[in-house]
Amino acid sequence: MSIFDIFSKRQKRLRGEMPDIYQYEMIPQPLRVQIVHILRDAIGELSDETYHYHQQIRESYQTAVQILCREYGVFRLGSTPAHADKDYPNQLLNFLLQTEHTEQVLDVIEIGFRLIDRIVRANGYLGRHNADRFATNAIEELNARLKEHGVGYQFIDGEVVRIDSELIHAEAVKPALRLLNTKSYKGAHEEFLKAYEHYRHGNIKEALNECLKAYESTMKSICDKRRWSYSPNDTASKLIGVLYDNGLVPQFWQGQLTSLRSLLESSIPTGRNRMSGHGQGSTPTDVPAHFAAYMLHMTASTLVFLTTAEEAMPK
Repeated sequence: MSIFDIFSKRQKRLRGEMPDIYQYEMIPQPLRVQIVHILRDAIGELSDETYHYHQQIRESYQTAVQILCREYGVFRLGSTPAHADKDYPNQLLNFLLQTEHTEQVLDVIEIGFRLIDRIVRANGYLGRHNADRFATNAIEELNARLKEHGVGYQFIDGEVVRIDSELIHAEAVKPALRLLNTKSYKGAHEEFLKAYEHYRHGNIKEALNECLKAYESTMKSICDKRRWSYSPNDTASKLIGVLYDNGLVPQFWQGQLTSLRSLLESSIPTGRNRMSGHGQGSTPTDVPAHFAAYMLHMTASTLVFLTTAEEAMPK
C-alpha cells in the first residue's frame, strides 16, 4: 500500500517535529501497528475472502512463530495462553505489539519479512499473479516506515541492518551489498552482513573482524574471477599487491592515486589489528561504537571501489 503524506505529517514537518536523526533504542507503538498492517496485507489474514488459502496463511505464520520459539527456548511467544498457542497469526502479531524488548521486535521484523521475501514472493501465493511486486512493495513500505519514524534500521538482503548515515548508507552500504550479492562474492557478502549483525548487537570487536574477512574475501574473489595467482594464506597487504600488479587500477591513474594503496593497506586491517585482532594484554581494549561505524562504512566504500573496478576491467 502507498504511504500518504497526510495533513498531520505535513504539519509536523512544518513545526520541525519529524525526526532528522536515527535512534535505535525504541520501536514506537504506531510504527509497530503499521508493521502489523504490512504483515497482514502481505502474508494474509484469515477471513471469508481468503477461505481457500487459510492453510497457506497459517503455515506462513506458523513458520515464523516456531523459528522464534525455538530460538528463544520457549513454547509460545509472549503472554499467549496455552489454549491459543495454535493461533499463530495472533501469537506473532500480538508479540510484535507487546514485547518490551527492541531486539525482539527486530527479530519479528526480520523473520516476518524474510518470509515475505522468500515465500510470499513465490508465484501463486494466495493466488496472486503479482506476488513478486507485492513482496517488494511490502519491504519498501517497511523501510520507508522505519525511516519515517527515525528508527535506524533497514531490511536488506534478508536481514535487519543498522544504519547510521542516510547518505553513507545509500552511497556505500547498499551498493556494497548489491555488488556482493552474487555467487562470485558469496563469502564476502555473508561476512559483511555478519559485521553489521555484530554491530547491531554491540559486538564491536567481532564486527571489525568480519570487516577484515569481507575485505580479504572480496580481493580473493576478484583474483579467482580473473585467475590471478595468490596464496590462500595471503594477508590483505599481499592481496592488494596482486590487484595492483594485475592492473585493477590502470597505470595512468596510479600516479594520481599514490595514496590509495597506503589507504587500502592501512585502513581496514590496521583498525582491526590494533583494536580487536590480537591479544589485549592485561588491559582490555574498549572499541567505541562510532569507530566501528567508521570502519563499517570504510569497508563498504572500499568493497564498492574494488568490485566496481573489477567490473570495469576488460574481460
